[in-house]
Amino acid sequence: MRDRSRHLIVYTVTLKHSGRRFGVMPGETVLEGAQRAGIALPYSCRAGVCGSCKAVVIEGQRCAYPRNPPAALDANERAHHAVLLCQAVPVSDLLLEAREVTSVEDVARRQLTVQVSRKWQLAPDVIGLHLQAAPGELRLNWLPGQYLDVLLDEGRRRPFSIANGLRADGVIELHVRHVAGGGFTSWVSEVLKVGDQLRIEGPLGTFVPREDSERPMIFMAGGTGFAPVKAILEHFMALGTRRSIEVYWGARHAADLYLHKLAESWAEITPNLRFHAVLSDPEQASIAGMRAGLVHEAVLEDQPDLSTYDVYMSGPPAMIDAGRKLFIDAGLPEERLYYDSFDYAPDVLAQILAGRAGISESLRSE
Repeated sequence: MRDRSRHLIVYTVTLKHSGRRFGVMPGETVLEGAQRAGIALPYSCRAGVCGSCKAVVIEGQRCAYPRNPPAALDANERAHHAVLLCQAVPVSDLLLEAREVTSVEDVARRQLTVQVSRKWQLAPDVIGLHLQAAPGELRLNWLPGQYLDVLLDEGRRRPFSIANGLRADGVIELHVRHVAGGGFTSWVSEVLKVGDQLRIEGPLGTFVPREDSERPMIFMAGGTGFAPVKAILEHFMALGTRRSIEVYWGARHAADLYLHKLAESWAEITPNLRFHAVLSDPEQASIAGMRAGLVHEAVLEDQPDLSTYDVYMSGPPAMIDAGRKLFIDAGLPEERLYYDSFDYAPDVLAQILAGRAGISESLRSE
């Protein structure tokens, strides 16, 4: 349709299941248009990498991708008119088959200043932070599993999952892994101190508990992907759920499972919960007395048929991509797979690659 007041073409997107409609402005992605209209569609990385915002075009032309290519879609998905909402820019009106996450629609997204109230070492390369609203600020509200962006200079952002649900004291818990070549995480590790302030925006993301089910649940985390899993699990335990819960946490070294004793304590006090620690390095696994292998393979070894489960997973893109494909092959309906994908911010990735190129150049010159 045409917005006569602005002489702009505004395309209308209709959601098949609910019939809800919203307009998308020129150059705007479907996800941005939905968010502006207050409609919550699933998303995570916002870079076209993780695939959590996948939808299917039922009617209308295919979308354009002027920002990033739809890397998370394979040839078969593209052939069946799948699109990634975080990158897809409509070139016509659309009828979409897409999941809606209405539980997050009533939680206001906003910016605020927070103050560091605690900082501690969780692992050799992971810092724990407690943040609280600065004096004069209203505290942030969020749902377990959501994340926030730390706002930096020149429009840069750093996303971090919130590792807890709402507390009476308003504390926000973050688990920050130090990334080699990442200036912000180095600053957090070496410079940031209690009392310092940060500007944040949130809550963000749709990796939240789905309470409209009685199916058994599997949670799979990789590295600091444990943070949002921890928040969602604590939420379900606080509800007193009787659903069976299997928790898998994978890493390379035992020290990377920085809260494994907490997870073990959950299994001790919750009869329907079992915890599985998995290390990808066989030698490290043998030393630690833990299970060896890749974490998604451990899930499938224990549960080769996932058709009766709800699955939550959070971690690096490679783990998410492998799990997404193999779990669906194991019978898991895609609409019951919920995930949050971690990745480097684009400018950090560029710095890391530039640093590696510099090292390679130095080696070649020697």
